[in-house]
Amino acid sequence: MTWFSLSVKRWSRIIQFLSLFCVCLFLVVSCTRPQSTTPPSGSVNSPTGDGRITIGTTAKPRTLDPADAYELAALGLVFNMSDRLYNYEPGSTEIKPQLATALPKVSQDGLTYTIPLRQGVVFHDGTPFNAQAMAFTIQRFIENKGKPSFLLGDIVDSVKATGEYELSIQLKKPFAAFPALLAFPGVCAVSPKAYEVGAGKFKPNIFVGTGPYKLAQYGTDSLRFDVFDKYWGEKPANNGVNVQIQTSPVNLFNAFRTGAVDVAYLSLQPDQTRSLEEGGKKGDWQAIAAQGSVVSYMVLNRNQQPLDKAEVRQAIASIVDRPLINERVLLGQANPLYSMIPTTFNVSVPLFKDKYGDANFEQAKQLLTTAGFSKQNPAKVQIWYPSSSPTRSLAAQTLKSLVDAKMDGILQFEVAVAEGPAFFKDISRGLYPVALLDWYPDFLDPDNYVQPFLYCEKGSAAKGCQEGGSQTQGSFYYNETVNKLINEQRKEQNPQTRQKIFTEIQNQVITDVPYVPLWQNKDYVFARNGVSNVQLNPTQILVYQTIKK
Repeated sequence: MTWFSLSVKRWSRIIQFLSLFCVCLFLVVSCTRPQSTTPPSGSVNSPTGDGRITIGTTAKPRTLDPADAYELAALGLVFNMSDRLYNYEPGSTEIKPQLATALPKVSQDGLTYTIPLRQGVVFHDGTPFNAQAMAFTIQRFIENKGKPSFLLGDIVDSVKATGEYELSIQLKKPFAAFPALLAFPGVCAVSPKAYEVGAGKFKPNIFVGTGPYKLAQYGTDSLRFDVFDKYWGEKPANNGVNVQIQTSPVNLFNAFRTGAVDVAYLSLQPDQTRSLEEGGKKGDWQAIAAQGSVVSYMVLNRNQQPLDKAEVRQAIASIVDRPLINERVLLGQANPLYSMIPTTFNVSVPLFKDKYGDANFEQAKQLLTTAGFSKQNPAKVQIWYPSSSPTRSLAAQTLKSLVDAKMDGILQFEVAVAEGPAFFKDISRGLYPVALLDWYPDFLDPDNYVQPFLYCEKGSAAKGCQEGGSQTQGSFYYNETVNKLINEQRKEQNPQTRQKIFTEIQNQVITDVPYVPLWQNKDYVFARNGVSNVQLNPTQILVYQTIKK
């Protein structure tokens, strides 16, 4: 994965975290100017009694063009107006055909994917859907050079219609996770009559796809989705959706509590989430939690002393107290994570728990003593985090408190903060011994939690990684065996064989410890009583089609 994709991923979340610093101001505003809960009937800005659903969010989309949408705010909206070749069932990372009628037929060399397509589908503008239209969509996604274009551009060599309803995609190199890429929300069918191919030729204010909803209104603070009456699949359980874009978490919190919105999702602060959870337990409304796919972790830079010693990295893995961090920092709104591959996938093995446990201070002291450290000669380590993340700030302070209280001075942590732009730039330059980061996957396959972290295109055991994923992430990890294993799993089509390869990779990681996994997020959505079938898909997207009231 390129640094560009990493920085975009980070920035998409930095924007959300910035709102935390404005809480006091917004609280004052919300108290002096309460949000109206009784706009005119049928307005986009209020729940209605006509079977339409009103959804509240703070996630403001930058664009609705799927070839340029790379933030969750935009992808969630695109997802609900579109169809892709493949889709996920809520609660599952297994893909199923959507505009395709079967899983791809893969050539023996792993390079050619042949996909049969659904017939009788039309776009919102009446244009028929066929293989030519899908080929146009994929070519546009790559050639328009939008923010997510690398996802297919780095993998796809060519795409063409080999029949009216048959698509053939040729890859540059084998990639077993390719079908999961085709489920990315931005790789959705778009009308050839409404869009054009060409670098930078985007249409951010419209959407013309094949999905269950048509875009009826797109404003700065609201959107209106109407049911597409010619939709080929199961019709929505509602009569349409109104989306309210709130200016702050406080306003979203108040809008939900006062009944101004039917459903609230993205993004609330941890204390607001906890308050709404308590209300859900009392029956005031519904609190729905789902296992998320975002992971948080520590990067350990093997090119900086004293982290050049494996025993020091292993000692740090031993002192981490995940249950304590979950309680104090995250208010129980996450799950402890013991592998870089989250529990979302059956290939995840909790090897960090087996080998290091939590708060294993005696083991950490023994490891540091073996490495030559003592009270008189302590191992001193800086932990860095971005100023835009109060959660990671508190996590860093919690880790420092643990070390101060339990490690008898043999290990010493210093907490340091950097401004967001400098932080994400300087990680790949190797300036930070330890850094706290989040990872938002591009697509749901274990590969996306392994290759971007561990693969190194250019490097050596002596100098570490000079070019590749681990250099971008700031660990500078280099292991030729792991490189080979990553390439093997990318080529391997047999799921059982691939699972064994992922286990080998995870076993190597617990020995080398280039990263320490910390937690896996939970996603929360809140719904008023009387609203049913509220579901999140595994990519954190709220599914509008099933919601009913």
